[in-house]
Amino acid sequence: MTDKTTIEAILAPLTAGRASARFENGRASIVLDVTGLSTAARDEMEADAKRAVAALAGVDEVRVLMTSERRSRRMIAVGSGKGGVGKSTVSANLAIALHRAGRQVGMVDADIYGPSQTRLLDVEGIRPSHKDEKLIPVPSRHGVPVLSMGGLVEPGQAIAWRGPMAGSALGQLVDAEWGDKDLLILDLPPGTGDVQLTMVQKHKPTGAVIVSTPQDLALMDARRAIDLFQRMGVPIIGLIENMSGYACPHCGEVSDPFGRGGAEAAAAELGIPFLGRVPLELAIRTASDAGEPPATGNGPEAQAFVEIAGAVNGWLEQNGG
Repeated sequence: MTDKTTIEAILAPLTAGRASARFENGRASIVLDVTGLSTAARDEMEADAKRAVAALAGVDEVRVLMTSERRSRRMIAVGSGKGGVGKSTVSANLAIALHRAGRQVGMVDADIYGPSQTRLLDVEGIRPSHKDEKLIPVPSRHGVPVLSMGGLVEPGQAIAWRGPMAGSALGQLVDAEWGDKDLLILDLPPGTGDVQLTMVQKHKPTGAVIVSTPQDLALMDARRAIDLFQRMGVPIIGLIENMSGYACPHCGEVSDPFGRGGAEAAAAELGIPFLGRVPLELAIRTASDAGEPPATGNGPEAQAFVEIAGAVNGWLEQNGG
């Protein structure tokens, strides 16, 4: 005879103990706890539960209610005081390196007006789907799903929005259906404007990583970005010096077209960690632009990102795991 106990016994191996049930007048009501599951995993569990219970004697109708606790996702904002310092390339490679280190990572391309993560993560032309009014991130072959305005507008289309609209769009990207991803990398636009303020006030990142080149002008603007996060109570994880040193591919001689060591010196002066240097390498630029960021491989170009990800990972473990 079918009863509540029978139904829950059938469901236990299918749902890993996430189901509870009621049975009255031929109607089976199932509650599934789907906290932390991806949309695909939720749909599969729901279908399996319905199929198994519907096959029981005396069951005329099966209803499933899915519940989920709100996950506490941590967010790392990657910012810069100005454009042109390679922040998006660093963000993509950092996200991939953290994923390869075992983190469950998602990418939010918060550069609303100049999105580039669809190109860097090789998902151009793929529009995100949605369910229950929430966007579903686009999976990438590098293991890091992404949401970006670049996937929601036509290529080359200008996004001419005022601050409130950009802030609303950012909220939809962050509050999407991220499934089991518990760490989001936020690739911010350069500067200290509306998008940055909205992100800090509404979404409160766990910490911020600042990207700069070694030159004085970039560092001057990087200090402004650092000051913004500090004023808003967001911890600074550290400073990355990008485009640091260029090795001639013919003779091997290293030159420093943007200077060297400026970011490390600024970090020491400001009392914040220095996370490492990323060299000015043609291979990093070309591979990233081709949707194959060096952090996906094991070549020499990946090493800087592996080391920086290790420093960020260490900071996360010291600040909540």
